[in-house]
Amino acid sequence: MRLAVVGTGLIGASAGLAARRAELGDVVGWDDDPSTLEVAHERGAVEATASLSDALHGAELVLVAVPVAALPTVVPEILELAPASCTVTDAGSTKISVCKAAGGDPRFVGGHPICGAETRGPERASADLFEGATWFLTPLATTEPERYRRAHSFVSALGARPIAIDPEAHDRLVAVSSHLPHALANLLLNQAGSARLEGHDPLAAAGGSLRDMTRIAGANPRIWVDIFLENREALGASLAEHRRRVEQLESALAAGDAGFLARWIGEASGNRRRMLETAYADAGALHRLRVHVPDRPGVLAGIFHALGAERINVADFDLEHLSSERGGTLTILVTGEDQAVRATNLLEAQGYGVVLAPVIED
Repeated sequence: MRLAVVGTGLIGASAGLAARRAELGDVVGWDDDPSTLEVAHERGAVEATASLSDALHGAELVLVAVPVAALPTVVPEILELAPASCTVTDAGSTKISVCKAAGGDPRFVGGHPICGAETRGPERASADLFEGATWFLTPLATTEPERYRRAHSFVSALGARPIAIDPEAHDRLVAVSSHLPHALANLLLNQAGSARLEGHDPLAAAGGSLRDMTRIAGANPRIWVDIFLENREALGASLAEHRRRVEQLESALAAGDAGFLARWIGEASGNRRRMLETAYADAGALHRLRVHVPDRPGVLAGIFHALGAERINVADFDLEHLSSERGGTLTILVTGEDQAVRATNLLEAQGYGVVLAPVIED
């Protein structure tokens, strides 16, 4: 198969690397930014072509990985230039606009890989980016079955899990699961950053809660302004629902309604369990170890080596750096209470302070 990648940034170059690793065939690329295309070529992601027409010549599949705001213009141009036998798909994070722009062309299959990376550019590309990731496909009523099969096979070959969804349902779904969290992270951090409480800066006093909830705040505006605007209708509806729920919380606080607050927290606990169960085989058995660590070379390597030597598997981990003087907090997830207790005893014997607790409280 000859694959043409149009747009050789992080997603396009990663797709090229993954396609070459899977030995899908020839992979060529084009980008309107020559420097971006050059880096993708040097990384071995694509064979660079001199023009869009050259990239599309003889292509059997085209992946359009340009910025989301450009898709409604670029996709129709590609459909016009591409061979009649060529299947065209995209990697944009909103789908209504691009699917409408495709004009019912039977060769087009919308797509969206859910593999967010807090970086951009082909220099950060990885063949492993899509491994195990959900990749939404949005075939239309006019899409030829063979085109969908080709897109489905391509996505699977890259290591992703293809899932079919209606374009409008897709945009509502990502509004809740991705775009709303990004918007709220910005709102929360800007609220904290603009406040002064009797001379104290909330950001200077920030603990793990604020850091965890705002990890995605301040993401690349060149990407996120377009995403917010492209999906403004669905995002606006999600914000309205969020506002309704905030008003419920305000009313409960004003009334001193402890029962509502308890039910509200319990509902969140159940929803968090459901979310964790999509990532871990036995989410209910997960235990969290919080370990205070100094800021010096080799500390993390020593901890993980010690756990590995005792055959204690680390399900996940995260490091919150406080300062060079104070070190940081290493959070380790371990499955099973017995394993977690063993890990705690091992690390305490090495002089670390450890706080052990289940991830999901019953």
